[in-house]
Amino acid sequence: MAAHDAVGEVKSRSGWAIFMGVLTAALGVFLMLYPVITSTLTTIVLGWTLIFVGVAQFIFALKSENVGQFFWKLLSGLAYGVVGIMLVAMPIQGVAALTGLLGSLFVVQGIFQSIIAFQLRPVNGWGWVLFDALWSLLLGALILAQLPSSSVWAIGTLVGASVLVSGISRVMIAGQIHGVATHVDRFAHGKA
Repeated sequence: MAAHDAVGEVKSRSGWAIFMGVLTAALGVFLMLYPVITSTLTTIVLGWTLIFVGVAQFIFALKSENVGQFFWKLLSGLAYGVVGIMLVAMPIQGVAALTGLLGSLFVVQGIFQSIIAFQLRPVNGWGWVLFDALWSLLLGALILAQLPSSSVWAIGTLVGASVLVSGISRVMIAGQIHGVATHVDRFAHGKA
């Protein structure tokens, strides 16, 4: 009975993973349809987040135990706050700066996902992780090669595309897991 409960749990979790993958893919399509709005809103939200982090760092500075920690946290909070204010005040210029960071992030993400894919290599579905990694590398290279003109479309479109591919790869991997759990369940009940 414990094996049946474990298989049921795996099937349930993989079902939720498939649902979340589909939801992620749909969000990716939405982001791709509205790239300029997505880019601008992303910049503004990031700016406000950095402002709040700056305020938190300032509060942490006031609670520091020594002078060195106080000044380090104070300077850190000031840096976060200034960058956040700049992003909120000038979101279009912020989008251009973030586009360069985004391209670099995709390249780094692609490298790490490639490593993970080859570590997963014996597992069914590892190729989808590698596909996701190669897609991230391609997007990063595309963004960086097109700067600064890519800032108009890159964040919304390419983040959306990356989210879409991530959602699809999650659905594929979760589908593999669900299929294996179903096969184990049938085998356990003598229907194999």
